[in-house]
Amino acid sequence: MKKPSQKKQPAIQYTIVPKDLAGHLFNVSLTVAAPDPEGQVFALPAWIPGSYMIREFARNIVRIRAEAGGAAVALTKLDKHSWRAAPCAGPLSLHYEVYAWDLSVRAAHLDQTHGFFNGTSVFLRVLGQEETPHLVDIQRPADPAARTWRVATAMAELGARRYGFGTYAASNYDELIDHPVEMGDFELATFKAHGIPHDIVVTGRVPNLDMARLQADLKAICETQIAFFEPKSKQAPMERYVFMTMAVGDGYGGLEHRASTALICARADLPSTATPKSAEPGEGYLRFLGLCSHEYFHTWNVKRIKPAVFAPYDLQVENYTPLLWLFEGFTSYYDDLMLVRSGIIGEPTYFKLLGKTIGGVLRGSGRTKQSVAESSFDAWSKYYRQDENSANAIISYYTKGSLIALAFDLTIRAKTNGARSLDDVMLALWERYGRDFYPSVGRGVTEAELEVLFDEVSGLKLKSMFERYVRGTEDLPLAKLYAPLGVKVTDERKNGKPSLDAGIGRDPLGAKLTQVHEGGAAHQAGLSAHDVVIAIDGLRVSGNPPNIDTLLGRYRVGDKVTVHAFRRDELMAFEVTLHGDRVPGITLSQAVAGKKSVAIRRPSAV
Repeated sequence: MKKPSQKKQPAIQYTIVPKDLAGHLFNVSLTVAAPDPEGQVFALPAWIPGSYMIREFARNIVRIRAEAGGAAVALTKLDKHSWRAAPCAGPLSLHYEVYAWDLSVRAAHLDQTHGFFNGTSVFLRVLGQEETPHLVDIQRPADPAARTWRVATAMAELGARRYGFGTYAASNYDELIDHPVEMGDFELATFKAHGIPHDIVVTGRVPNLDMARLQADLKAICETQIAFFEPKSKQAPMERYVFMTMAVGDGYGGLEHRASTALICARADLPSTATPKSAEPGEGYLRFLGLCSHEYFHTWNVKRIKPAVFAPYDLQVENYTPLLWLFEGFTSYYDDLMLVRSGIIGEPTYFKLLGKTIGGVLRGSGRTKQSVAESSFDAWSKYYRQDENSANAIISYYTKGSLIALAFDLTIRAKTNGARSLDDVMLALWERYGRDFYPSVGRGVTEAELEVLFDEVSGLKLKSMFERYVRGTEDLPLAKLYAPLGVKVTDERKNGKPSLDAGIGRDPLGAKLTQVHEGGAAHQAGLSAHDVVIAIDGLRVSGNPPNIDTLLGRYRVGDKVTVHAFRRDELMAFEVTLHGDRVPGITLSQAVAGKKSVAIRRPSAV
């Protein structure tokens, strides 16, 4: 006997209009054909996946009203991000304004130059109907300034043409909020990576943008990553991908999505046709390519391979997991590695990047107090809410997580004589937990399952590494692990320059101490974060950047100096015994000249 078929609910329909460009307001309308007869509840997410902090996007809803059949329907505020409409016959429509003035990859921004939004900032969720299709009509602003605007999104077109205003479709609410939208007069280019179209969208003034080089470099990175996860089929997990980039004077950041990424960067970091081409990217462009590589790797690692608690997300409260060291840290390991494997950079440049990461991890004493598993769990309250004491209290699951990935990679390679590597673990994670995650929500991996998989794939017993480096706070023995591969790791801190051992920032009066490192010269002398140093041994601190290093360059480690500083509005004097600069200077090099490290290649290439 056949089961009676369930009646399919009509699609949830949204209309979004950039209403007031100068006032930064989006008008949003939402229509529910069959509202809950007991009173339909609506909620805006409190956070956006990929950025682990409660952001309370509903605070940007300026005003809201509901109606049905031409008559007003009462709305009751339930909490800071939820409303209930009074019982009514459908269709029920909500009309609301969203203030959009957050120039970041996490929220929404609108002015006369462009519009950008993540669905988590503008689309109220219809509770109980999240799995129905969702349609969005993106309308052109009436403002003459926007007459030439186009639309960029990875969302499927329905009534709209590609890059045009009109109707777009998502299969459910989770997909709807996973396709950010950029609108404006942007630069646009398209390339194919293993047959899949990839768009590059650049908003903001970027004179002489070298789009051809950007296309070539991103194509190499994307094809390398697709082949990494699908070495046989070279099949990408999306039908189309969009790199959305907002170029500004000074900025850096990215947020991953299932078929796109939202990026913000300094325009100086983008390649220029006016600059002589070099074999490798300059520092700024390399930083941007590393960001692109990182967010693209997330297409597999966190957008499809997920922690169990993210399948599905609870968008109204914190979703705690001790596994961000894997999803962010391992992505941070592979982002630079993919630059090498794709031929964008050579091994010497890779080693410089790696040395900088190792030094950054060793810099703060927080690494001895918090494990990466704890850092992952506490991301909501500590990593994403850092203050002047963070270096002394926490560890980054990004940076130390990337070094843990390196340690696992080197260990597995060494103990299997190059037959296995961390690549095999990532492929197993993809095949078991990621490949079939969409279109239905698949199952995420638990902490226990992860450890079993590591042992199974590698054929090793790796529990002690999890205990010592993941749940413990031991420093990673990278020099020892690299030695069999002919790579020398050198710590050059012993010859450090005289230093206050504090973070230095600008201030009109002199130099503000942004951080005071535990056990350092400033700490031992009694100086504190936010103190403004105005003189050292009677000589004024000035300049941009402040001239503290120049002044201290006249002294030796162990010398005593008098530091005058303001704490709030009180002038104070401190006797400081100068320490050597403890900023780690880590270098990596081949012990045998001309030998290429097997650590950057697949085991099959060894």
